[in-house]
Amino acid sequence: MIASVANRGDVEQVFADQGIEAVVHAGALHKPDIVRFPAKCFVDVNVSGTLALLETAVAAGHDRFVFTSTTSVMITQEIRDENPSAAIWLDEEFGPLAPRNIYGVTKLAAEHLCRMHFLTHGLKCVVLRIGRFFPEDDDMITEISGENLKANEFLFRRLTVQDAARAHVAALESAPTLGFGIFVISAPTPFARRDVAELSTDASAVVARIYPNVRDLYRWKRWSLPRTISRVYDASLAKRQMGFVCQTDFATILAALERDTELPFVHDPAFVSPVAGACAIPAASTSSML
Repeated sequence: MIASVANRGDVEQVFADQGIEAVVHAGALHKPDIVRFPAKCFVDVNVSGTLALLETAVAAGHDRFVFTSTTSVMITQEIRDENPSAAIWLDEEFGPLAPRNIYGVTKLAAEHLCRMHFLTHGLKCVVLRIGRFFPEDDDMITEISGENLKANEFLFRRLTVQDAARAHVAALESAPTLGFGIFVISAPTPFARRDVAELSTDASAVVARIYPNVRDLYRWKRWSLPRTISRVYDASLAKRQMGFVCQTDFATILAALERDTELPFVHDPAFVSPVAGACAIPAASTSSML
């Protein structure tokens, strides 16, 4: 059944017909949809839709709920402008949170709804702030190839879609013990907090110090190392509390280059989001994964 989380009747019908035991809520309007839909659609889908799922899960007697959030909730306009004197270290303690667009605002509101339902109803909720894993090119960065950019991002803000899926399984398994938790999910960064100043001025030197073979491998590939890095996602809390670590990291990519084998991530410049392909259809057609 293809249904809308914004339609409470649809949600209740799916629960009744499918015997849902737990919810993994990944249905949302995303940042690229800002140009396709008005702000109200984001509220309807990302906020009201999340509320409908949470309330229906409570009514069904569920004991766990996993919400797919985004690292975008931590990105202020200042961070987006990318001119800090030192790279910003982004973990679950970072704040105050001031999302810069309607996407981040509504996802943060949905996180608060999850927390409220844990406190009010005892529904165990795990919120995953997922880093980048989209296959298409970045619409904001064009000076280096999309494949090169994705490889670089595994240093500080990217993961594979396979690891994103594995994180959700780990969250489902951990929820009864955790109660409520928020976790940044990204490939493990090789950087330490002591690197943040140098990352903002000469990131390539930091990378080369950690991976002595990286310059030769990138030269062979005709790739470029990042000159500066303005933010670093720290996913270590997920390892400590859920035992989850992404399987693919920057070292995995360098190993593939060294062996001259297929890269361990998907790059598809021709990829078109299903929502983009149906952008003339009202937002109520947006579906959620149950």
